[in-house]
Order: sequence, then structure tokens, then C-alpha cells
Amino acid sequence: MGVEDQHLDVLQNIEFAIMQVYEANPDLIDTEVLKAIETLTRMYSAESQGKSGSALTIRGISAEVAAQVKEACEIRLGRATASDLDESIEPKTLTDIIDCLKRIQSSIKFWTQKGGRQGYLNFVQNFFQTQ
Repeated sequence: MGVEDQHLDVLQNIEFAIMQVYEANPDLIDTEVLKAIETLTRMYSAESQGKSGSALTIRGISAEVAAQVKEACEIRLGRATASDLDESIEPKTLTDIIDCLKRIQSSIKFWTQKGGRQGYLNFVQNFFQTQ
């Protein structure tokens, strides 16, 4: 069973967070999103190995994407403040979140190659209406 089958809800949460930044910044490009997702993948992977996850060392719009996606991941990990949590949602593991981030990375690379600088963003935008 693939990541999409097991964690479609988490993938949607992550992509919704990305779309919120894209909507506010229409000049966002796939490589900036990829940089944010790769940074978060490294951070959560380090944490899963018991190492201190280094602070986000990215700037600009990539940092904004990373912050939005991290917030979504933290909620799904059950770490958000009580007001942000839906008690009916079972928390995911670090491994689940890492798998989802890696799947998003793969999708970004595929759609960028297929559709250019905003290929991934334009593809995902077809599935979301954030307003």
C-alpha cells in the first residue's frame, strides 16, 4: 500500500499549507517549495534518529512555506496547542510524516520536470480552492 493510500489526509494537509503560501505569493516557484520540504524532511529525520533537528536554515519564501507545512505536520503529530487539535484525529508518527514529505518531494520533482517552474504548484492548485 502506497503513501497516498495510507496517508492521503496528511498529504492533503501538507499541500493545503503549500497552496496557502502560493495563493498569497503567486510568484512562488517549485524549487522554493522543494527547498522547504527537503529542510523539513531532514529536520524530522534527525529527530526520528534521536538527533537534535537543526533549526530551519532557509530564508525568504522557502522559510514561509516551511513554517506553514511544519505547522500542519505538528498538528498531525499531535503536538499543536489544544485549540489547534481535533481530538478525533489520531496522531501520526514521525515516520508517517517523513514518508509524506518524501512523497511530496517526489511529486514536486516530477511535476516541475513535466510543467516547468510552477508545474507542481499549478498541478496541485487544480485540487484546492483555498478561499
